[in-house]
Amino acid sequence: MTLLVTAANGHLGRLVVDALLARGIAASDIVAGVRTPAKADDLSARGIRVVEFDYARPDTLAASLDGVARVLLISGTDADRVSGHRNVIDAVRAAGVERLVYTSAPRVDEIDYALGADHLATERAIAEAGVDATILRNNWYTENYLDAVSRAAETGVIAAAVGDARVASASRKDYAEAAAVALTTDDLRGQTLELGGDVAWTYDELAAAAGEVLGRDVAYQPISIEDLTAGLQQAGLDAGTAAFVAGIDDAIARGALSQTDGTLARVIGRPTTPLVDGLRAGLNR
Repeated sequence: MTLLVTAANGHLGRLVVDALLARGIAASDIVAGVRTPAKADDLSARGIRVVEFDYARPDTLAASLDGVARVLLISGTDADRVSGHRNVIDAVRAAGVERLVYTSAPRVDEIDYALGADHLATERAIAEAGVDATILRNNWYTENYLDAVSRAAETGVIAAAVGDARVASASRKDYAEAAAVALTTDDLRGQTLELGGDVAWTYDELAAAAGEVLGRDVAYQPISIEDLTAGLQQAGLDAGTAAFVAGIDDAIARGALSQTDGTLARVIGRPTTPLVDGLRAGLNR
């Protein structure tokens, strides 16, 4: 059974490839879809077939899917990501791929937020296409906080406009292992899963974890959405981008990332990576 991992030279994609190999999948049965094959020489060196797979260029998709049984669609990062996702979905359907696994975002059908809207639109496109699919609604990656923690090494502060919200983050490796399970078994066929870490922590707890990793006092500083937006614009972001980024904090404040029920741990067969451990690994401390 041939498996194609899209965005395979990205942070998550590389970990999914590692997880597939760890599960005993032969390198020859893995296809690494990447936008720029020249940047994936290390994957080729491991015996993995590397193909050009650019969501925005449908001409790169069809040939790459020849003989592929299952595809992991890692969500794109382009501004018009939904169009690219639709291109992949259309190509998957035309190629007769037996299953599509998609990395979505948390609670997109419960809480309205800009980032979630793109993922919800993709989920609906998959359903409309009639493709056999597994939807993995990944909560936040602990690695998303590495920049904030690194800045706190100098400032002693983590500032955010999330109030007393909770975040059930897990490490990318945890989510990568779940994607590998979805690709290699039938256990999750046809399911939409909310995946998150075992513990939903507050930003005060994030600051405490950062302090433990950094070896210094770190405090959480709550700010308003308005102040966050203004600060982002002062840092050089245009008004639309600043509003989008600030909207993520607003969604967190409204509970978009607070849900955890142990599903991710059950899928991967072990506890998820604790916050402190994830930060320490990400910062090599």
